[in-house]
Amino acid sequence: MGETKGDCMIEKLKKLKERYIELTALVSDASVIADQREWAKLAKELANLEPIIQKYEEYMKVEKDIADAREMIKTETDKDMQEMLNEEIYGGKDKLAAIEEELKILLLPKDENDEKNVIMEIRAGAGGEEAGLFAAELKRMYGLYCERQGFTMAIISENMSESGGLREGDYSITGKGAFAKLKFESGVHRVQRVPDTESSGRIHTSTATVAVLPEAPEVDIEIDEKDLEIDTYRSSGAGGQHVNKTESAIRITHKPTGIVVACQDERSQIKNRERAMGYLKSKLYDYYQSQADKEYGDARRSQIGSGDRSEKTRTYNFPQNRVTDHRINYTMYNLTSFMDGDIGEVIEKLQIADQQARLLANSEN
Repeated sequence: MGETKGDCMIEKLKKLKERYIELTALVSDASVIADQREWAKLAKELANLEPIIQKYEEYMKVEKDIADAREMIKTETDKDMQEMLNEEIYGGKDKLAAIEEELKILLLPKDENDEKNVIMEIRAGAGGEEAGLFAAELKRMYGLYCERQGFTMAIISENMSESGGLREGDYSITGKGAFAKLKFESGVHRVQRVPDTESSGRIHTSTATVAVLPEAPEVDIEIDEKDLEIDTYRSSGAGGQHVNKTESAIRITHKPTGIVVACQDERSQIKNRERAMGYLKSKLYDYYQSQADKEYGDARRSQIGSGDRSEKTRTYNFPQNRVTDHRINYTMYNLTSFMDGDIGEVIEKLQIADQQARLLANSEN
């Protein structure tokens, strides 16, 4: 391993191994099991440590195999055997280097939000009705991706146009690790294609914005009822027996921050209020987290920008069947399947790029 940093990492791994052994004993202790909250906390810590310890033990085994081969070669006189032992030593060194890189990634600080459910906001940006149609296609794309991942995507609030475009929509996405998968989807998504209404065949550019927020745990946010302004209104949508007949939809304004949320998916006003309050907590959670570094407006603009055509996270070029993620300069020519929810490849590339950036930051410290 590397000199000083390698030694530091081994020392850290030794301490984690000691903690792992300690936790293994604790989760089997009757007094700990009796306190379910404490047991769950320790069991989660143990589960998080397990892949690190398994990889560390693999590292130690390879290191021992190399040491054993070096000892054997000292007394070995057979040339073929010497050659075999040398190959084992060199191959072992390559394995150690690969395992070391894996350990570096495993030891990176975890995003505490990665395992959480998601609130996703999709808004039509620049481009008029075409932007709304594209926003609706993004909603469909994420819905299909969620099905592939075993996640559940549900409407919180949705404002559709008569032509089927999505003006704005808020959705809950539930499933283990949803935020880890979707957090890099925030930003301005740009589409280039010939709209159905374009008679001359000219390619238009439109945008939609996506923001991904971690769902706030119940214990994280306390809301004073005095800070809320709650309005009821009739649901709006593309027809249906229940639409526009009763004031079941809820709009909640958090007066201190000016954050507004709405929910119209449920027929019951009470259920819509419950869901809207959960959504508000997620928005406030995101707001207060963002304020730790800078003002909320700047943080939100860094996620989704203004929606202008010149700002872009990803470009979807339909004439060339091409999708390009500009943050990692990665292009694929499978736009058709991409829009059908096959977005896992670019999500994986974004996760790897994030890991590499954090590893670089660690090496410079």
